[in-house]
Amino acid sequence: MKDDLVVVTGGGGFIAGHMVADLRRQGYKRIRAVDIKPLEDWYQPFEDVENLSLDLDLRENCDTAAAGARQVYNLAANMGGMGFIEHNKALCMLSVLINTHMLQAARKFGVERYFYSSSACVYNGDKQRDAANPGLKEEDAYPALAEDGYGWEKLFSERMCRHFREDYGMWTRVARFHNVYGPNGTWDGGREKAPAAICRKIIQAKLAGNLEIVIWGSGNQTRSFMYIDDSVKGIQMIMNSGILEPLNLGSSEMVSINQLVDIVEDIAGVKMKRIYDLDAPKGVMGRNSENTLIRKYLGWEPDTTLRAGLEKTYAWIYDQVLARNAGRRVVE
Repeated sequence: MKDDLVVVTGGGGFIAGHMVADLRRQGYKRIRAVDIKPLEDWYQPFEDVENLSLDLDLRENCDTAAAGARQVYNLAANMGGMGFIEHNKALCMLSVLINTHMLQAARKFGVERYFYSSSACVYNGDKQRDAANPGLKEEDAYPALAEDGYGWEKLFSERMCRHFREDYGMWTRVARFHNVYGPNGTWDGGREKAPAAICRKIIQAKLAGNLEIVIWGSGNQTRSFMYIDDSVKGIQMIMNSGILEPLNLGSSEMVSINQLVDIVEDIAGVKMKRIYDLDAPKGVMGRNSENTLIRKYLGWEPDTTLRAGLEKTYAWIYDQVLARNAGRRVVE
């Protein structure tokens, strides 16, 4: 199997970049990474990987990406943190073209296994109004009331994977990601998620000697955050499992945004004055991953503690900020 061609879409981005790195570590010899960005803007480009800069909104490019592949990990999408998805609903919805065309290409070229990266944004918003969220079960996606734009696209694409499996016999597997974070990912520019944004803000404040931080919303919103290594492991376990329906892939360690700031402050050795922007995008009030099914089916769940993952993330972002301040080119 390690001599067969494996395709990873979104290869210039965060999760897919780590996926490519892990496949290389495992000894896969033929990896094709595909991303719309030029190669110099990829987080983790590798010289021994077939790197293609292609717009996968276009069907002919999906054919190029899938040709000859045995496995496809479709991790490409227009997405970002809450600020991005609230202000770019149409752009997020257009990601439906990527999965639709990749599924068609995978069927055309006889791809044996196909993975699709969905999101916790598919879950019914009425079940996320309480900060003390007991955890979102897979069944809570219906009746449907997904995050406007991004969440609806993910839910539709899940159904597309299901129907390609049912109608054409394709091996399709789906995971619903819950807030993946870690090094080698977006940390500035508007698409970054909360862990990276908070690390960057505290680092910049510490370096500037101005210990203030702006927090979106009241800070009482709750989330769970999954470290990238757990994500990569879980993706491959789900891809090679017998689980037919979408499965949660996330940590069950829920914290408030204020608690998230507490942890990063402690790592940085500072205490910040907090300024709350109640008009900023803040998303649902409470979201957490309920992991009964992944424990049942895989005997495993994401288990990297938030503190341990944030220490590595903070250290990487700190180096990026210093490099940028020194005038060196960094990928943000």
